[in-house]
Amino acid sequence: MKLRSINPATGEPLEEFELATEEEVSKIIKEARVASKVWRETDIAERTKHLSKAADLFKADRMELAKLVTREMGKPIKESLAEVDKCSAALDYFAENAERMLRDEVVKTEFHKSYVAFEPLGIVFAVMPWNFPYWQVIRCGAPALSAGNTVILKHSSYVPRCSLELERIFRDAGLPEFVFKTILADSKLAEKIIESDVDAVSFTGSMSTGSRIAELAGKHLKKFVLELGGSDPFIVLDDADLPFTVKWAVASRIINTGQSCIAAKRFIVMKKIAQEFEKNFTKEMEALRIGDPLDAETDVGPLVREEQRILMEEFVNDAVTKGAKILTGGERIHDKGFFFKPTVLTNVNHSMRILNEETFGPIAPIIRVDDEEDAVREANSVDFGLGSSIWSKDRKRAEGLARKIQAGNVYINKMVASDPRLPFGGTKKSGIGRELSRYGILEFTNIKTVLVN
Repeated sequence: MKLRSINPATGEPLEEFELATEEEVSKIIKEARVASKVWRETDIAERTKHLSKAADLFKADRMELAKLVTREMGKPIKESLAEVDKCSAALDYFAENAERMLRDEVVKTEFHKSYVAFEPLGIVFAVMPWNFPYWQVIRCGAPALSAGNTVILKHSSYVPRCSLELERIFRDAGLPEFVFKTILADSKLAEKIIESDVDAVSFTGSMSTGSRIAELAGKHLKKFVLELGGSDPFIVLDDADLPFTVKWAVASRIINTGQSCIAAKRFIVMKKIAQEFEKNFTKEMEALRIGDPLDAETDVGPLVREEQRILMEEFVNDAVTKGAKILTGGERIHDKGFFFKPTVLTNVNHSMRILNEETFGPIAPIIRVDDEEDAVREANSVDFGLGSSIWSKDRKRAEGLARKIQAGNVYINKMVASDPRLPFGGTKKSGIGRELSRYGILEFTNIKTVLVN
């Protein structure tokens, strides 16, 4: 069976790939188990040396790696370059800090000695999405590998070449064979892998698939970490610096053409300044440059597939039918590729899909609220709880609201972004567990208590 990659900017095919058979995958898992026994005993300074080398390879191949992302999933090239840079920075961070993070933690008790040790689980099966083809893998892989685990990657079928490039980078960085291995497989085979001889699962993607993965992993008592997307509120208080806030509102909605789990997806604006915000926000959305994602001046590229564009049309049509008003956009661009105009909607309500489902595209609904209490209630009104941002000149006021927001990440006067120094993950139906930072590296360890009497 073959897998075909497609260029979203043109709709034309790029390459064909052979999918792995069940027998081939079974052999890979057996080899990864053998490699795991050696890798876990490898000194951490040696393990992190390979991560540092991988970071160097990301830096050396920066432009070609970025072009590959843009060709396979349509990300504007300036954002693809930023993704590559973020990967090298994260690899460097864990190379420099993993030993400290995994050091035995001494606990004073009445006994002769007691401490907590952090040991690898074994094989981590990573099931990753297409929207950040390198970064999603690195933010799982860098901490897992540095902790002494081996990693088997099943990436999205939309980005097979990116997936294979990741294996190539780790191989060229000197990792022993089968310590990091990519497989090209369908979802049915992925389920069988979860039920096979792997020790943990890391998944980023939809809520429905995440629920299924949790079911399978739970059935077999395997550790799992899930990052399941969001409907992030962007809360604008009446004392916000509007030019500054509008600039970041556009950036936060339009990142990766809106195809980001932590893109702002609901703009909650206090009525006192709502009219001015809507006017300026719409103007800036209309000024965005849409076009060839390989052009350095392009702000908005194509959606990843035609199905995604159809879904955006359905969201807009549903909202308009139920009373929403389109301030700009709301329709596809009739040209090659899967382009959709940046869209701003007002007069939205919770009967509309746009406020109840994750919107993976450049659509921005604006919700007017009376006061802070109303803003918090609106922010917490959905099933998701991944990221959120609050915009105000009064930091103390904003921090007070941050405590009331049900989310894994609350940023004040900054768009939400993942950072290797800080834990990343959500609450409610946005996921379970954390990635990045010391919290992320410990997710895939056995936290072992040792006591000596």
